[in-house]
Amino acid sequence: EWLREIAPSTALRKWFKHDPDKWKEFKKKYSAELDDHREQVEKLVREARKRTITLLFSARDTEHNNAVALKEYIEQLM
Repeated sequence: EWLREIAPSTALRKWFKHDPDKWKEFKKKYSAELDDHREQVEKLVREARKRTITLLFSARDTEHNNAVALKEYIEQLM
């Protein structure tokens, strides 16, 4: 199931441009967006507690992308 609401906003993605120098600030801004969609995030957390979930992403950088940031955010809630 794709939870579109918890994807980074278009404005945030365009600002970030997968620039590693912006990584910390991206995570901070993305976390704020996720806070605004807490109900959808909680749904994902509940699923993650029951079973393995898979986060898909489309980026060449496997260390600085929204899936990594989302994983860290979810882990903090578990």
